[in-house]
Amino acid sequence: MLGVSKDASAEEIKKAYRKKAIQYHPDKNPGDKASEEKFKVAAEAYEILSSPEKKQRYDQFGHAGMGNQGGFSGHHMTMEDIFSSFGDVFGGGGGFSGFGGFGGGGGSRGQRVNRGSNLRIKVTLNLSEVANGCEKKLKVKKYVSCDVCHGSGAKGSSGHTNCSTCKGSGQVTRISNSIFGQIQQSSTCPTCSGEGKIINQKCEKCYGEGIVQGEEVVTIKIPAGVGEGMQLSVGGKGNAARRGGVPGDLLVLIAEEEHPELIRDENDLIYNLFLSFPDLALGLTAEIPTIDGKVKVKVEAGTQPEKILRLRGKGIPDVNGYGKGDLLVKVHAWVPQKLTSEEKKQLEKLQQLPNFQVPEESKERNFFDRVKGMFE
Repeated sequence: MLGVSKDASAEEIKKAYRKKAIQYHPDKNPGDKASEEKFKVAAEAYEILSSPEKKQRYDQFGHAGMGNQGGFSGHHMTMEDIFSSFGDVFGGGGGFSGFGGFGGGGGSRGQRVNRGSNLRIKVTLNLSEVANGCEKKLKVKKYVSCDVCHGSGAKGSSGHTNCSTCKGSGQVTRISNSIFGQIQQSSTCPTCSGEGKIINQKCEKCYGEGIVQGEEVVTIKIPAGVGEGMQLSVGGKGNAARRGGVPGDLLVLIAEEEHPELIRDENDLIYNLFLSFPDLALGLTAEIPTIDGKVKVKVEAGTQPEKILRLRGKGIPDVNGYGKGDLLVKVHAWVPQKLTSEEKKQLEKLQQLPNFQVPEESKERNFFDRVKGMFE
């Protein structure tokens, strides 16, 4: 959307966003819904790329790593969010004032909108949930909108009035003359702090705040392939904002349960298969655990210890949809630590037979040849 490379600097990202914001700003494209949508999408892109933490997550996991922000739908942010959060990018208030660029505070900005704080929770997944994706229903304790005043903070419909200073706009405007003509500058109303209203009678339940302690059951869809430490964002499911503002986001931190038999290595899975010397020498069919159940794998006669058998596509799917990892079965030789006298005699007899002697060419194989021989 912003047309910047992955290694773009913060200043380059900011310049690219300002260029797009100017191009699609509602004041330059009045009544154009398509431009307004692009204006919002550009702001969402800038919100992610201007945050080192979010940018790192986006670079690593793409859209899937951003949760509900990942689609860049233009619905995550409101116009009020954009002007209140990124007004400095426009060089001031956020409205378009013609000659001065983004220097004023036109009607697009309007009243200041409170924003609720974000919440962070941890969700622990087993390997099957990681591999297949899942849906979780979580009961989240947080601030919710007051059910008595419906978030307004006022007692009844007559509990608040429009601010007399800004006439309900939340902004006060000052016009000054310069050699370039009149310059219009807007700032937050000092009387109502930008809300446009004054509460005369506070709600008795929330004491004028518009929010109370409560809880909500939130459904979270977790994509397949997520990993330990990854963070998903569910827009609008954080704490409710004071007096009818925009709620914060719910940040979901992913944790993984340790599997009793399989070890995760990025998108691959590793299984350590321990076999006795007779099994390695004679060969056998071994039963191997996978995410979806057990499978049978043939171990050829004469298989060497440390060889790796690769079961393609039996690993974890990539979170961005780029295929699946493999299940790597690493063969180990199990050597008994105690022997009976009879077992010891039998091994001593075998030790003298020709096929139990290490051939000279095996001794001369270099390190790289040995490593190469581990894989199929």
